Amino acid sequence: MYTIFVIIIGLVIGSFLNVCIYRIEKEESIVTPSSHCMKCGHVLKWFELIPVLSYLFLKGRCRSCGEKISIRYPIIEIFNSILYLILYIRFGFTIDFFKFAFLSSLLLVIGVIDYDTTFVYTSTIRTGIIGGIIFLVLKVIIDGDGIGDNILGFSIGFIIIFLIVVITKGMGEGDYEIAAVSGLFLGSKGIILTLFLSIVLGGIVATILLIRRKKGLQSKMAFGPYIALATVIAAVWGEKILEFYMLTI
Repeated sequence: MYTIFVIIIGLVIGSFLNVCIYRIEKEESIVTPSSHCMKCGHVLKWFELIPVLSYLFLKGRCRSCGEKISIRYPIIEIFNSILYLILYIRFGFTIDFFKFAFLSSLLLVIGVIDYDTTFVYTSTIRTGIIGGIIFLVLKVIIDGDGIGDNILGFSIGFIIIFLIVVITKGMGEGDYEIAAVSGLFLGSKGIILTLFLSIVLGGIVATILLIRRKKGLQSKMAFGPYIALATVIAAVWGEKILEFYMLTI
């Protein structure tokens, strides 16, 4: 039952993330107006808002005007649900589950927007910092843990990417903001692993794009999605990755 609940919640929140992605990119309110067709303005009924199922029922088109609905909407809903399921399997119903569920959903929004626009919005970073502080306070109250390592992680993420941005001018300013948020949640070891993984992932994709001539040497590529993906990997499997590394050296 818990597993099914997590999957459903992941889908529902994934639907909300679609709203956030679309409206933040257009600098619109994520609260009003009600969800509607972007072409004809048809206000969606409740049965048109059921994650994934509504897309299938409507055959990927607006019920009013027939405008095609992007396949990305159900993909994001499913992906967010998968993230929640992975986190639940890893952490169970603990404060860490809710903390990293919040972070992964936020990074999904940030990563997709950065991919679309190569821009990171201050509102998303502010949300991450506020959320991180709230979870740190809860962690202190519930487990009695300190917050020093998380502050260190925040600083490491910010400073390292900031220096790369200044020295190479090959990354955007928003990248060090994303890294700082990730470090606030992951701590020092987690953010160092995240930065390493993100550079590896970004390098692999950049190499593939160059080989396929999808990008030139001077082309701009969003790095945010790779920080986001690396953060989730570090959150879920970071301890095992570090243990494996220590055993091999």
